Amino acid sequence: MKLHTLKPAAGSIKREGKRVGRGEGSGKGGTAARGNKGGQSRSGHKTKRGFEGGQMPLYRRLPKFGFTNINRVEYTPINLDRIQTLIDSKGFKSIDIEIIVNNGLASKKDLIKVLGRGEIKSAVEIKAHAFSASAIKAIEAVGGTAVKI
Repeated sequence: MKLHTLKPAAGSIKREGKRVGRGEGSGKGGTAARGNKGGQSRSGHKTKRGFEGGQMPLYRRLPKFGFTNINRVEYTPINLDRIQTLIDSKGFKSIDIEIIVNNGLASKKDLIKVLGRGEIKSAVEIKAHAFSASAIKAIEAVGGTAVKI
């Protein structure tokens, strides 16, 4: 390798664009290749998101529907089969929010609701924010307790 053979990496050097608005002799003077008049010829021009060239945009053509209930309480569901696998693997006698969070089934600020999918075989005390009727029935059928926090 010699100094006179050095070249920049392929694609790293871009050709400088044409300098517009620098006199008629350049071929890009006058309107600076922006055409005549209108919003697009002015500085600071920007079309807003969803603009379809003056046609009624899609977001205005579609009807509005539904609403968001501000009083909705969102629970993280945990089924009995997930709790049973937790008991089988770690051997817990009681399960509370801290155990559920530490084992990655929910995050710290989540409200937890125990649902009745699957079956539970061990008599354990389960503490959660809410329970479904089928979950309470299944937990108490094997001699466990469902404690609402």
